This record gives sequence, structure tokens and C-alpha cells, in this order.
Amino acid sequence: MLNLTSQLISFLVVFPIFTLFIVFVISKSLTKKQRFSVHLALDISTFFFILSVHFLIRSIWNTSLLLYIVIFILLIGMLFVIIHWKWKEEIEYKKVFKGIWRVTFLCFFTLYVVLVIYGLVLSILKAMGTV
Repeated sequence: MLNLTSQLISFLVVFPIFTLFIVFVISKSLTKKQRFSVHLALDISTFFFILSVHFLIRSIWNTSLLLYIVIFILLIGMLFVIIHWKWKEEIEYKKVFKGIWRVTFLCFFTLYVVLVIYGLVLSILKAMGTV
């Protein structure tokens, strides 16, 4: 049972798009609310996209940039708090955290797609012997 759980989590980290899809389908079938299901799927899969980007960077360049990833997320948070404070003059923590998490999703989803394409092209070029 532990082995199956470990393999499932590993699969979801390697393919976070499936996490997004699975959470959406389960949530949609349970709640029947499209908007809520999309937001829940985005919120849950963000963590998996962050981990996946980390492991893609490790496999492509054989280095860990986890500290830089954490710093990047903190910088997004600081920027979001400053913008929210300037705009509303009062910080609404729930909205700020939700905004930080959604912007983080957009950034890491984009990074994931770019890194997957880069890794595939690099692998093909290595297999052909041109790199």
C-alpha cells in the first residue's frame, strides 16, 4: 500500500497536468460547481507544478535551484502585498494569499511547459548525436 501511494505521488509530481485534471474531475463530480472545481484544481496542482519544475531543473542541468524557487515565490508574495497595499490601502490577507498562489501557478505552469519542451528537444538532440 505504501509503495502504491509513493508511486502515485511520484506520478503526480512528474505529470502535474494529470493532478490538475484529476482534481478537477473529482471536484466537479462531487460539487457540480464548475468555477469552484477549476479554482480548487489550480490551487492543489500549484504545489505539484512547483515540485515538478524543481525536478525538471535537476534532471536537465543536474543542479538544485530549490532555494531560488523559494526566493522567487517570496518575491512574488512581497510584490503582491505591496501592490495590494498601494491599491486598497489595507491588506486583505485571504485575497493576497489567493492572488500569490494563483500567480505562482501561472509562473510555474509556464515554466513547466517550457522546461518539458526544452528537455524533450535536448534529449532528441543528444540521441541524434548533435549535442
